[in-house]
Amino acid sequence: MLADHHAAIRVTVMFTLTKSDLEAAAALVHQHMAPTPQYVWPLLNCETGVTTWVKHENHGPTGAFKVRGGITFIDWLKRIHPNSKGICTATRGNHGQSQARAATAAGLRALVYVPRGNSVEKNEAMKAFGAELVEFGDDFDEAKEEAFRVAQEEDLFIVPPFHEELVRGVATYAYELFTAAPNLDTVYVPIGCGSGICGTILARDALGLTTEIVGVVSDQAQTAKLSVEAGRLIETNSARTFADGMAVRIPVQEAYNIYSKGAARILAVSDDEVAHAMRVYYKTTHNLAEGAGAAPLAGLLQEKAQMQGKTTAVILCGGNVDTEWFQTVLGGHTPEPA
Repeated sequence: MLADHHAAIRVTVMFTLTKSDLEAAAALVHQHMAPTPQYVWPLLNCETGVTTWVKHENHGPTGAFKVRGGITFIDWLKRIHPNSKGICTATRGNHGQSQARAATAAGLRALVYVPRGNSVEKNEAMKAFGAELVEFGDDFDEAKEEAFRVAQEEDLFIVPPFHEELVRGVATYAYELFTAAPNLDTVYVPIGCGSGICGTILARDALGLTTEIVGVVSDQAQTAKLSVEAGRLIETNSARTFADGMAVRIPVQEAYNIYSKGAARILAVSDDEVAHAMRVYYKTTHNLAEGAGAAPLAGLLQEKAQMQGKTTAVILCGGNVDTEWFQTVLGGHTPEPA
């Protein structure tokens, strides 16, 4: 089984997707979930000052874009490693829901590690989807290290935060968006470990489009931005932001290889800007956005002046925010991260 573990984490230095790859992935994903909508909201346009498409990944069956990668990864796992008895992974919540949902549906065990102090409601959702949940470490990266160790110890297949089969599934949201709105000038995408932005870049390239892809990170978790600026991987000492989907200290080389070349730029947004964007979403569209889900809109609002006259899109990648935090946001405040 050790070879299986190595196969799980081995990703080519650089990979690409073709239009046929996207079509095949979308056909598989759409067997398990409907495509999510993309809308232009007039009131939101008033806030941004430009035509703004919203890709509503918060409308998926787990409330986040990660569900797509779970579908394609577990399908691949069952075909290529049919003797696997289960998976092990680490998450802040959305990836864990995705993997638990797909793995348990396939009859596999799903062992999921989260850091201490993780989102209460995301934890409950993962358990509801069938995850065996274990809290370990002070942040995602410590939980991930333990998950890798336990996977070998318990003969489970490790699901890393970045893998070709995850990205193949995630890229289908960008395929849907670009098919519906092929004339976009700029798309804003949040960055945690990188599957979302890489899937968007690969889908754009496969479709032969020239759309700018702008990555957005938390100013408290700037590992991707710092790495691109330095031309090499840069780890940070902490990633303390309430936008937990972006709370990553250690960049992923395979993701960096893609977004460092394919992203136009990477912006850093503050927790206050993210909270403001969450309020804007609710006021103008009555949609819930979690911190990482609102970060792209925060990035667009930061660049509002230079986007005038352009057609933009923001990826509302998830709406899984704890009730208490959202109450704090609606009250005009910014939640304190755990």
